[in-house]
Amino acid sequence: MFDVAKTKDECVKWIQEFFEKNGKGCNAVVGISGGKDSSIVAALCVEALGKDRVIGVLMPNGEQADIDMAKLLVNHLGIKHFIVNIKDAVDGVKNGIPFELSAQSLMNLPARIRMATLYAVSQSNNGRVANTCNLSEDWVGYSTRYGDAAGDFSPCSHLTVAEMKQIGRLLGLPDVLVDKVPIDGLCGKTDEENLGFTYAELDRYIRTGEIDDPQKKEDIDRRHRLNKFKLELMPAFDPKIDVEAE
Repeated sequence: MFDVAKTKDECVKWIQEFFEKNGKGCNAVVGISGGKDSSIVAALCVEALGKDRVIGVLMPNGEQADIDMAKLLVNHLGIKHFIVNIKDAVDGVKNGIPFELSAQSLMNLPARIRMATLYAVSQSNNGRVANTCNLSEDWVGYSTRYGDAAGDFSPCSHLTVAEMKQIGRLLGLPDVLVDKVPIDGLCGKTDEENLGFTYAELDRYIRTGEIDDPQKKEDIDRRHRLNKFKLELMPAFDPKIDVEAE
């Protein structure tokens, strides 16, 4: 059984210990999308560090239909925030590359520019960048490498969507943020439309190994296998140099 209060308290303590060891007095910098994950991570950071040490960064790519949700979150938490429109940066990269980018490249480019933006804000504000991914997304590779999959610390990457929602409610976040239908903001579809299965089905399979549809099990297993590299350190050649022999 998931003990939401115990998990929330332990996560808050973990954030405090991270900053004690890796940036005493630093600020948490969180990319705010208007979805549940960034809302919950920001709220956890506020509880751990206080609202004066949490900075939200809203990064629309031109027009963002749900940016009011992101504004609702930063106002609800009372945190300092910046709005950085990344459209010119995205267009600059696309226009500067002398060939037509693949559909996947075009889809992932904004996420990577958003992460570069977060690090620019962070380094200028004594910050540490929060990763806002959850276990369910990571399990099937539903994140962009060096985009939203990056960061300096990750409070929720071992929590499923269902567990995240429980924590969000415990933190007192508005229901409209906790229950907002997940949309990746890249292709215009919901997460579940893209994946072909629901987060409820995925969460159950992750935690119990049970799933009713064999085809969905096969798809989840395939996605997990193909995308595990996103969660691992970059492979690095080790020449095993014998210093004594020299």
